[in-house]
Amino acid sequence: MQRPRWGNPETPGSLPAIAAAALTQLGVRPRAAVAPEDVSLPDSVLPAAAKAAIVGVVGADNVVADRHARVQHTRGYSTPDLLKLRAGDASDAPDAVVYPGDHAEVADVLRVAAEHDVAVVPFAGGTSVVGGLAAARDGFAGVIALDVRRLDQLVAVDEVSRTATLQAGVRGIQAEELLRAKGFTLGQFPQSYEGASIGGYAAARSAGQSSAGYGRFDEMVVGLVLATPTGTIELGTAPRSAAGPDLRQLVLGSEGTLGVITSVTVKIHPAPAHRVFEGWRFESFDAGATALRRLVQDGPLPTVLRLSDEAETAVNLADPSGKLGGSPGGCLVIAGYEGELDEAEARRAAAARSLTVAGGTALGTTPGEAWREGRFRGPYLRDPLLDAGGLVETLETATFWSNVPALKAAVTTALTEALAGQGTPPVVLCHISHVYPTGASLYFTVICAQADDPLAQWAKAKESANAAIRATGATITHHHGIGTDHRATYHEEIGPLAVAALRAVKQTWDPKGILNPGVLV
Repeated sequence: MQRPRWGNPETPGSLPAIAAAALTQLGVRPRAAVAPEDVSLPDSVLPAAAKAAIVGVVGADNVVADRHARVQHTRGYSTPDLLKLRAGDASDAPDAVVYPGDHAEVADVLRVAAEHDVAVVPFAGGTSVVGGLAAARDGFAGVIALDVRRLDQLVAVDEVSRTATLQAGVRGIQAEELLRAKGFTLGQFPQSYEGASIGGYAAARSAGQSSAGYGRFDEMVVGLVLATPTGTIELGTAPRSAAGPDLRQLVLGSEGTLGVITSVTVKIHPAPAHRVFEGWRFESFDAGATALRRLVQDGPLPTVLRLSDEAETAVNLADPSGKLGGSPGGCLVIAGYEGELDEAEARRAAAARSLTVAGGTALGTTPGEAWREGRFRGPYLRDPLLDAGGLVETLETATFWSNVPALKAAVTTALTEALAGQGTPPVVLCHISHVYPTGASLYFTVICAQADDPLAQWAKAKESANAAIRATGATITHHHGIGTDHRATYHEEIGPLAVAALRAVKQTWDPKGILNPGVLV
């Protein structure tokens, strides 16, 4: 991928006709982007002594400070991140990019960086959408991005225990290819699948689109290795343990602030022999949510289960490929089943009975398979939307089932009022894509015209949405993470005593505070 655009440059996104028509109604006007080679890049201030010491660890070829490398490691993929880069602002670029080749080199680079007061931004796929890759610079002699792409090996597969050990730099696509060659799957398919890496999955508690069947990534991890400026931590000697608090859970979601995850051991599953996806229509979002709740609480549970609200179904974003040829009206449920033929079809038949009793109308496999084929194309739509002058961003949260209606209403109202109040009335879409017996996540997509200052425009809307989430008692994030965008609200959510405990751990493992400063804590 080449910032500030998403995905494979050879297959760029284009706006479906319905999206182009919607933008016309919103009154957008095209916005040109500054080319990456023309962005304003600050001078590199990495001290010569620090650079020499790092070169001594990884070699001169693996310390790069040219324009391209620095720009391509500037921030993540949130809309504010991209808007800044499209406007020519690369002020958060690292002074150099470092490519360690193994765990020992990662640990040594962290030790050297601490000795020279150099901040370190751990970098895997670089797909953070919450400001997780924009480290604070104040008080540091320089900033490096520590890119773990050379840690790209499938280290081991235990076919008896059904676990695999993967290094942090293995891309999601590559992990599936490596495991499929041995007859297994990880089952982790986030929308960032084309760009994200194993290390990022772990550091941000990622959840993939097949979480109903395979679980969230933090539920898959049974062991990990962490490099810190003060030493190495290895966790996970058994699937479960009563040996004190589970420190794996402390590291998972730490977003590079406590150390650099260099490898993980994860659960794996036999590669499915059969796969089928289908669509169902419900009259309302509430009716669809009730149907999903019954499935996850009483079974049988599909591998993929998601519900688009009326607005998302109507604008066809429930089908990123644009193959549905129009909306069936109401709300669209996608249910997918993977496994051995007889077992998957038995679940499908039983789920169909439950969905029918709940008021659903079967639409067949056409919408389900269209969604499956196009599910990773959604992020490609943002680039042409920004080019056209639209503002598009996403946010997500989670809550208990009893609170889902209130949360959806509160966030939708907060976003609508905040943006309409700036003269840019939005379209607010919502879907459920991760379900649990006790609750679910809500994922919002917001589209409106860009204001003269789109960064300030979105900041106000985001602040309102965050406040609505906290006011309804939901969590500030289900799978995007904290970064800098959610830090203040996260601190409100867990309280000052818990924040102090996290800071105490950071002080022990990273006493000079060089790891991703300003993020999370």
